Amino acid sequence: MTTGEPQCNPVLLATTGDPRAEFRALLALAIPVVISEIGWMAMSIVDTIMVGKLGPVAIGAVAIGSFAYYCPALFGIGLLLGLDTLVSQAHGGRDFDECHRWLAQAVYLAAAYTPVCMLLSLGIAHLFPFWGVNAAVGAAGAQYLNVLNWSTLPLLLYAAARRYLQGVARVAPVTFALLSANLVNWAGNWLLISGHLGFPAMGVRGSALSTCVARLYMAAVLFYAAWQYERKRGHPLFAHWPGPEILRLRRLLQLGLPAAGQLIMEVGAFGAATVMAARLAPEALAAHQIVLNTASLTYMVPLGVSAATAVSVGHAVGAGNAAKARRVGWMGVAAGAGFMALAAIAFLVIPGPIIRVYSADSGILHLGVPLFAMAGVFQIFDGLQSVSTGALRGLGQTRLPMYANMVGYWCFGLPLGYALCFVKGWGVVGLWLGLSLALIFIAIVILNKWAKQSRALLSRVIKSEGERAPS
Repeated sequence: MTTGEPQCNPVLLATTGDPRAEFRALLALAIPVVISEIGWMAMSIVDTIMVGKLGPVAIGAVAIGSFAYYCPALFGIGLLLGLDTLVSQAHGGRDFDECHRWLAQAVYLAAAYTPVCMLLSLGIAHLFPFWGVNAAVGAAGAQYLNVLNWSTLPLLLYAAARRYLQGVARVAPVTFALLSANLVNWAGNWLLISGHLGFPAMGVRGSALSTCVARLYMAAVLFYAAWQYERKRGHPLFAHWPGPEILRLRRLLQLGLPAAGQLIMEVGAFGAATVMAARLAPEALAAHQIVLNTASLTYMVPLGVSAATAVSVGHAVGAGNAAKARRVGWMGVAAGAGFMALAAIAFLVIPGPIIRVYSADSGILHLGVPLFAMAGVFQIFDGLQSVSTGALRGLGQTRLPMYANMVGYWCFGLPLGYALCFVKGWGVVGLWLGLSLALIFIAIVILNKWAKQSRALLSRVIKSEGERAPS
């Protein structure tokens, strides 16, 4: 421990608390994180909108190139999700040096995984012709990927610094970094996609290069923010920077591997659907990408609430407050589902205007409207599974979400979607129906797991205190 502050009585922590104050604290942490998540997704949306002027092939190229990149890249980000548990619980226990040690191990892990990630992305791109991807789309997608690949190390370093800052409840720098990075990305797109102010017209490669610059900027901003914050607190971040520690790396991987598996199962499922859609006409792939981008944008809200919930639950567990851990977990679940109910209404009522933000192509509009209807149906379930996953991560439970996503998407949703799309001839609508049913199943399983685990945690505390009480 690095502080002499007295610890609170576990009995009081298990039985007292102001739910309204706890909810306000959760929102104070969640809102900046949500804005950050929206800022993260906005970069992809801006890329899609700005290359959209080049036509359906360019939109499809960004879609298929992003799939090839983000499957291995998000696995790397998932490996670092164990920081949510480790840093937040150490911070809740007031052990600030321990927080630094976990960040250092995350940096080493990010550096080690970077070359692996880059090679995997290139390998996936070489499979485009064998998957039946439209030739024009595949060629442009490979060009996009070849440039985007160079952003891998900055992306993973940004992810490590972000998880660290969120774990110590410093979320404002994360929000600033992502919002300002969107301006960097937008300016880069404007300069490089069509060529302005003397810059070459690089098409989709220009969009990828702009993203590389924005990610380098984000990593630099967050590490500077972490250094400044810790210096002011009297706990210099780099003063005693530790070397690699095998036991700590192993613990980080024990938590991170299942979380990474859960991410790759989920994102990979929608990526696989993108590959299937790429076998259809460019308009079908473009409609798929537009709806997926928009659904991913609304998903950023429960994802941000999920991250805040994981940190809040971790803080409570680190402080020995089981009752608070359970309360803030359920508060997060309710907040995430509530927002997604509003998003579902928008998807069902105004799909046309949303699609026209991306493209005025009549074929894309015709295919996109029914896809938005299905996306609207699964919105609430998406919110439930996302925040429940975060609450479980705060408890250090990361395996069940991985298994639920594996079974739900890969054993049920994708096979059903493939059959409906290509065997039954329902096209891209069939793909989305399979994914939607899978997501509903996953949400039910993960929410039930959180209910059981949080109840068991509280029961263990009450039982332990009862056994220690004088007779």
